[in-house]
Amino acid sequence: MTDSARLLRQHSFVELGARQRAQALLDDGSFRELLDPFARMMSPWLAQQGVVPQADDGVIIAKGSIVGRPVVICAIEGGFQGGSMGEVGGAKMASALELAAQDNRKGIPTAAVLLLETGGVRLQEANLGLAAIADIHAAIVDLRRYQPVIGVVAGSVGCFGGMSIAAGLCSYLVVTQEARLGLNGPQVIEQEAGIEEYDSRDRPFIWSLIGGEQRFASGLVDAFVADDIQAIEQQVQTLLLQGIPKTQRSGQYEWFLQRLARLDTGPQIDPATVRNLYQGEQP
Repeated sequence: MTDSARLLRQHSFVELGARQRAQALLDDGSFRELLDPFARMMSPWLAQQGVVPQADDGVIIAKGSIVGRPVVICAIEGGFQGGSMGEVGGAKMASALELAAQDNRKGIPTAAVLLLETGGVRLQEANLGLAAIADIHAAIVDLRRYQPVIGVVAGSVGCFGGMSIAAGLCSYLVVTQEARLGLNGPQVIEQEAGIEEYDSRDRPFIWSLIGGEQRFASGLVDAFVADDIQAIEQQVQTLLLQGIPKTQRSGQYEWFLQRLARLDTGPQIDPATVRNLYQGEQP
């Protein structure tokens, strides 16, 4: 039985590890991991703070193809340090995207898929992680001029912090029911604004505001799919074949700012208010 056949017996995409997710999306037999765990590219900072490092620093980089087209996949392992981005993992991701852009300039049309399960910057590495995330942002903007950069937020970690900006810079964004997407995580908002403003333990409330279905209904992502390997695979293939979007979402910032200016921040926000806020034709 091939690796793809084994994966298809496991229907849930969310329950797969980052490496398995990359394998599931790539054409059968095309998966090739770069800087795998045997390369021992791990954070030099975690052990100094009493944290056990991981040999791939929680970021899997794979080359291969999707529907026969060259693709690089950057998959973040949400089970390691909450998918946080440090110096090494961030450098792996940024470098992979930069090399994909170089491929395009050499006539090799390489696209990218980002599997985003991350809380943002790794607190133990602070500014080093922030610098790495900034490099990722720049690399996405460079690459998306040539080929689509497709982000997938499946759950259950979600996508927050500086990496939510990376998600917003993607050409297309795919989410599931289990996904969450926001600049600040629920616990951070509760800590800063108080539990009356945002109760991080109220799961229905959290998902009603920043969950995948709500983000799709608000027009902040491009596709809402079931937690199913084949469904996500087909959606990624469809978006890849669509090519570069006519207008990047990040280029529509004036429209979004105009909408946000209408928001009354006095009363507690609710899901209906969020959806109504983003109704109307986008540029």
